[in-house]
Amino acid sequence: GKGKQVRPVMVMLLSRALMHTDYGLEMSSPRLAHNLKSQRRLAEITEMIHTASLFHDDVIDNADTRRGQPAAHRAFGNKMAILAGDYLLARASICLARLRNVDVVECMSTVIEHLVRGEVLQIKDNRTGVADMEGYLRKNFYKTASLMANSCKSAALLGDNVSPEVADAAYRYGKHIGVAFQLIDDALDFEGSVASLGKPALADLNAGLSTAPVLFAAESHGQELIPVMARKFKQDGDIELALRCISEADGVQRTKKLAAIHAEQAMDALVAALEPSRYRDSLMHLACRVVDRSR
Repeated sequence: GKGKQVRPVMVMLLSRALMHTDYGLEMSSPRLAHNLKSQRRLAEITEMIHTASLFHDDVIDNADTRRGQPAAHRAFGNKMAILAGDYLLARASICLARLRNVDVVECMSTVIEHLVRGEVLQIKDNRTGVADMEGYLRKNFYKTASLMANSCKSAALLGDNVSPEVADAAYRYGKHIGVAFQLIDDALDFEGSVASLGKPALADLNAGLSTAPVLFAAESHGQELIPVMARKFKQDGDIELALRCISEADGVQRTKKLAAIHAEQAMDALVAALEPSRYRDSLMHLACRVVDRSR
């Protein structure tokens, strides 16, 4: 499957919202046309980095499927999947350099550092014991939200005469959308199916990962849940116990509520910084769709 394409859509909508003008006027101005071309290339770079991270993640997590199809490393082997990810990162770096904007290069290079940092944090969590909510959210920022945040900021930096306040608002929009996106992913892992998710349900629990619904449940059921989390749900009955605790603590609904709070913060950032336009409205709608989605 081709995925949800949220990241490039965010970049292109934000680029248009920053221009807050008609398509005909954009294309009649060489300067605006050049900006839009650069921002479209940025959207492509964003998706290339994201796809590369999926190739690498699936090898690290030993995943069987991705978007309803066999994961790349299952179809072609670990070496080919890792090399494919490396190649995409290399191509993204070349395209990034061709934008000729040092601030954008620095911004997007930080994303690649954060992706590695997030994986290292996840591996350390797996080895050293039970995660906490603060550490979990930090890891999710590195693995998911940083790409969205820095892509949105880069889109603003590629625009003309964009103030630091607007660039910061673009960053905050992307960051909060990214956090909300991952929280909903965590909730759907407990509600979805292979058909809707493109991967087996309860994949995180089966991989030994304690995501937001589990961490919320641990606040009230810590005595029985924390030992299970520490052994990564490996013993018979561990997953059933975790599901019972999550149900009793309303862990999935609390995760969705936290995602909704982040979506609202994303919309607040837009309202404070961008002029009203249909593109701004579309970005607001996208924030709602991220929270309301079922896949």
